[in-house]
Amino acid sequence: MLRWTVIFLIVAIVAAVFGFTGISESAASIAKILFFIFIVLFLVSLIFGKSFKK
Repeated sequence: MLRWTVIFLIVAIVAAVFGFTGISESAASIAKILFFIFIVLFLVSLIFGKSFKK
């Protein structure tokens, strides 16, 4: 799960670089969506990561 979170973070950063610099406006919306997906996956991995450790 953490692996997918890192992958989404990298994709979101790449999309943000292209989107926020004016290269592509659609990439900016993709970056925003991927950013929120990353935040959700990060929080889920934190919650479940701590709950499985004993």
